[in-house]
Amino acid sequence: MEHDGRASENGPFLTTKEAANFLNLKPNTLEKMRVYGGGPIYRKHGRHVVYHIDDLMAWSNLRKKDSTADD
Repeated sequence: MEHDGRASENGPFLTTKEAANFLNLKPNTLEKMRVYGGGPIYRKHGRHVVYHIDDLMAWSNLRKKDSTADD
């Protein structure tokens, strides 16, 4: 996953829908991860949940595998 630093028109912050699209997940999956844990770090800006692009990349990088034996 590469990004050009322009996560969205809102700067480096993505909505749940945008973050899910970036990670190739469903928005519902990220919503469940917020409840049960295990997902990327998120932030609350007022009542809005947002994800910083760097946090999404860090979360993804922690899941790198080089073989199925890593699972």
